[in-house]
Amino acid sequence: MDAPFLFVDQIETAGKCCLVRLDLNVPLADGTVSDDTRIRRVVPGLQALRATGARLVILTHLGRPKGAFVPEMSVAPVAAALAGLLGCDVPVEPDITGPGAKVAVGRLGDGDVVMMENLRFHAGEEANDSGFAAALAALGDIYVGDAFSCTHRAHASVEALPRMMKVATAGRALGEELTALHRALADPARPVAAIVGGAKVSTKLQVLENLVTRVDALILGGGMANTFLLARGQDVGASLVEADMVDTARAIEASAAAHGCFIGLPEDFLVAREFKENAPHRVARPGDVGAGEMILDAGPASASAAAEYLAGCKTVVWNGPMGAFEIPPFDSATNSLAQAVGALTDAGSLLSVAGGGDTLAALANAGASDQFSYVSTAGGAFLEWLEGRELPGVEALRR
Repeated sequence: MDAPFLFVDQIETAGKCCLVRLDLNVPLADGTVSDDTRIRRVVPGLQALRATGARLVILTHLGRPKGAFVPEMSVAPVAAALAGLLGCDVPVEPDITGPGAKVAVGRLGDGDVVMMENLRFHAGEEANDSGFAAALAALGDIYVGDAFSCTHRAHASVEALPRMMKVATAGRALGEELTALHRALADPARPVAAIVGGAKVSTKLQVLENLVTRVDALILGGGMANTFLLARGQDVGASLVEADMVDTARAIEASAAAHGCFIGLPEDFLVAREFKENAPHRVARPGDVGAGEMILDAGPASASAAAEYLAGCKTVVWNGPMGAFEIPPFDSATNSLAQAVGALTDAGSLLSVAGGGDTLAALANAGASDQFSYVSTAGGAFLEWLEGRELPGVEALRR
């Protein structure tokens, strides 16, 4: 059976003009790129294309100029950073829908690169305007989507453009992402577990509702676990909790039971009376949380039990920390569990996929990021994937 997506490494690109949609929306400070992580991630794919003799037209956005030209949101600093990493010139073309763009593309030789100015300087980009997409389509032969973090947005360069091109492919980074996500939830090796943390049930309600129908176990941490504990009738003292979500938590538990999904909640906690670094704290168990105490992390027994359960799993998806990981010692459970998942992954017994803003920071804090099978830098797109939604930029590439 054919794969649902065409990957750029499967096609002939020599001498072809490739419209490469990237997400190079990177932070700037004093007119230079202050964090080039996103740029570095796509460089190998770009170098591979250049080596085939492809001619690259880079499409990206930067910031939120809302369809107007904003000089400080020019992609020029991004192009300069990319040029340094690629070791070649990356000029910026400001006239991306007019004759200037056609001239700039016409000048490209095999392996050359040009970057079009900020797509969001044009209102047609965020409006998914077909006319704007058609102007971009006229510049190239092949569409290469390599911006998973944008795929949840139905914007012209993400959704309309690939549908207009005769050949639309997934770039190397997006291909890796799609493959990892497919292996994690669409067709996982079982048992499969999901670790979900964070402050509130309400912000991840659809994630939880989807996951309990797809995984064998759901391990909960952070403030959302407190709401589930409260729903089970446990006193959580002065902990962060959403009392109005108690019935929702019970409904999720009922759905989990109907689908054969085990929900794992902390069986001990680190509690403190104030939220600050190295605050006096103790390990408490259910029924032992004082009126003025806050649950700020899962306890050591909980972390050990979760790690022991995961040792019997084949796949794990992770989104969100187990506690207030920004402040030691309330990063203990997250660190312990992340290191356990990393060790199981290194041993070859576990496929581990993680994503989401706080998750990246938490895994980095634990020193475990490099041990996971795949860590997604996408925030909103990763969450919408966990929710089971169709992502417009992915669907546009489906054969």
